[in-house]
Amino acid sequence: MAESPFAWIDEQARARRRAGLVRTLRPRPADTPLLDLASNDYLGLARHPEITEAAARAAREWGGGATGSRLVTGSTELHAELERELAEFCGFESALVFSSGYAANLAAVTTLAPHGSLVVSDAGNHASLIDGCRLARGTTQVVAHADPEAVRKALGTHSGPAVVVSDTVFSVDGDAAPLTGLAGVCREFGAGLVVDDAHGLGVLGEGGRGAPHAAGLAGAADVVATVTLSKSFGSQGGAVLGPARVIEHLVNAARTFIFDTGLAPAAAGAALAALRLLRREPERAARARAVATELHARLTAEGLEAVRPDAAVVSVRAPSPEQAVRWAADCREAGLAVGCFRPPSVPDGISRLRLTARADLTGGQIDRAVRVISEVRR
Repeated sequence: MAESPFAWIDEQARARRRAGLVRTLRPRPADTPLLDLASNDYLGLARHPEITEAAARAAREWGGGATGSRLVTGSTELHAELERELAEFCGFESALVFSSGYAANLAAVTTLAPHGSLVVSDAGNHASLIDGCRLARGTTQVVAHADPEAVRKALGTHSGPAVVVSDTVFSVDGDAAPLTGLAGVCREFGAGLVVDDAHGLGVLGEGGRGAPHAAGLAGAADVVATVTLSKSFGSQGGAVLGPARVIEHLVNAARTFIFDTGLAPAAAGAALAALRLLRREPERAARARAVATELHARLTAEGLEAVRPDAAVVSVRAPSPEQAVRWAADCREAGLAVGCFRPPSVPDGISRLRLTARADLTGGQIDRAVRVISEVRR
C-alpha cells in the first residue's frame, strides 16, 4: 500500500514539538474558577445578564440560525437594526454585518483591491488582514510597522488605485497605529484607508466609539473600518463601516458576504444589546483603559518587561517560547488565565504573555493578577 498522502504532516508535527510550538485545544467549562485575563471580553459583557437575555430572546423569536446567506433568508430586521445603530454609534454612513470579524476583513480588503491596485499593508497586521491581502487581486507591499513614511514611499511607486491597510490597535502588543499620519499620507496620493478596529471599538474614542472616531476619521469618504462584535460587545460576528457606496459594493461583490450564512440572530441580538448598554454606560471604555494602565505600571514596577498599552491589551515579554508556555501554565495552576503568544503568531520572534484589561476587574483581582505573574516569573 502506498504511503499516506498526509505522511508529511508527521514531520511538521515533530518540528513543532522540537521548537516548543505545539498548540492544543483546552475546552473550558461553563463555570470556571480561573480569573480571566486571557479573553477579549474588554468590557466584561459576555456574561452580562442583559446581553445573554437578549441573545436568548433573539433565538426564541428568530430561531437558532440565520437559515441562509444574507442575500437569501439570512437578513432579519434584527440585522438591519444592528447595522443602523452600529454605523450611527461609530460615526459612519453605513454598516454591513458579517458572520465574523475575519470574514469582514477578507471582504473589505479583497473588494477594495481589484486588478491593477496596490495594497500597502503594515507588517504587524492581523492574520485576517494578511489573508485578505493574499486573496486580493491587487499587488501587496508590506511596509514597516506603524510607519507613515514607509507608507508614503510605497504609495510613491504606484500610479493607480491604492489602499492602505492597518490595524488600529495591534492585537499582540496593544500599540496603536498612527491613524492621523496614515490618513494624511493616503490623502497625498488619493489612496483609501482601510482600518481594522477590532481592539479599538468599545475601548477608544468618546464612550468607546472606536479609534477612527477618536482620530476624527469616522465618516470620511476615503476611510473604511472593520470591527468585530466578539470582543468589547461580548458576542460574535463582525462588520464593515464606511461610505454607503462602499457598503453597497460589498453587498454585490464580497464573497464572504454573498456565499456565507448570515450571523446567527442570537449573536446579532447580543451585540445590539451590548451596543445599547455601552451607550448608557460609556464609562466602561475609560475603565478598561485605566485597568490596562494600572496593570502595565505595576508589572513594570515588578521588573517585568511590559509594553505600554494604548488600549486594553497588556503584553509581557518572555525570554523564550518555552518560558512563555511555562509562565502561562504556572499562572493557570495558580488560578489565573493569561494568553500566550509565540511564533508564528508573533513573527518578530518575541514570545509574550498577553493580558486583557477588562473593565469589570476589581482592585482585588488586579492585585491577584500582578502577584501571580510576578511570582511565576521568579
